[in-house]
Amino acid sequence: MRFVDEATIHAKAGDGGDGCVSFRREKYVPRGGPDGGDGGNGGDVLITADPNFSTLLDLVSKTEIRAGHGEPGRSRKQHGANGRNVLIRVPLGTVVHDEDTGLRLLDLTELGEPVALAKGGKGGRGNTCFKSAINQAPTQYERGQPGQARRIRLELKIVADVGLIGQPNAGKSTLLSRISAARPKVAPYPFTTLQPMVGIVETDDYRRFTVADLPGLIRGAHEGKGLGDEFLRHIERTRILVHVVDAAPLDGSDPLDNYHAIREEVRLHSAALADRPEIVAANKMDLEAAEAGLQRLRGGLDRDVLPISALTGSGLPELRARILQMLEDLWRRPVEKPAPQL
Repeated sequence: MRFVDEATIHAKAGDGGDGCVSFRREKYVPRGGPDGGDGGNGGDVLITADPNFSTLLDLVSKTEIRAGHGEPGRSRKQHGANGRNVLIRVPLGTVVHDEDTGLRLLDLTELGEPVALAKGGKGGRGNTCFKSAINQAPTQYERGQPGQARRIRLELKIVADVGLIGQPNAGKSTLLSRISAARPKVAPYPFTTLQPMVGIVETDDYRRFTVADLPGLIRGAHEGKGLGDEFLRHIERTRILVHVVDAAPLDGSDPLDNYHAIREEVRLHSAALADRPEIVAANKMDLEAAEAGLQRLRGGLDRDVLPISALTGSGLPELRARILQMLEDLWRRPVEKPAPQL
């Protein structure tokens, strides 16, 4: 399935139905009064997060979402039927923006009740409602109110506990395939990962966490070079970053310089993201030249560097244990959620 993480739609709620002007005319009832019913309310355009969806693909071709109009009132004080609601289902992690004002309306990170993006118009009152002692045969009625219309921009940010970052061909996809049931594309050339891939990691004591593998980053990713500009936002949801560094680059580059280059791209994208807890994993330790790269990283960084080999599995139990320990510390902290601004 094609991965789509942005979409713009026009949400139009239904208009309310007009009220009815009608008078009773029945045999043997010489003084029939007004009996016009009210119009029905217009339908709402609703949105909800659905765990069965992983992309916004369905909304790329269907950009106009319209709810049903309310029916007009009828005689005999019959109310018109309400318009049909329309429910938009989007993946968890979808951020909803008002395209015209730029206001962030919703952040759908959890399952919950549907929320109205556009409210339907209220139905108009029929002439029955205008009857009074001095106006016993009213001809007044109300027209239905128009439904709300909004241009909505949807932006998907993957929800995962851990985000794998690093340069192309650093071994992130191989690592994800070894620690989870995910099966990303693995090949000996850069940019084999063209879209985020999420895997679930289960530990020996039946605990689990989610890991997102993101396309490789290069210098200038925050400016749109490579694929990083499109997918850097997906690591904004993660609680921990695992920075996978190739300890034995085939191009002869310095692993420490490569590490700092990616860190700078993350910082330029988001200073808050750069402050996220990070684990540095020196990958490809199965290669002879990797030991020198490991020592280079350990000597140039003020943090621990875990040696791993995604190919052979060496060091992966220690990496899983470190991730789980850091996550448990973060899970104990309360998380502040922004209030909806609809």
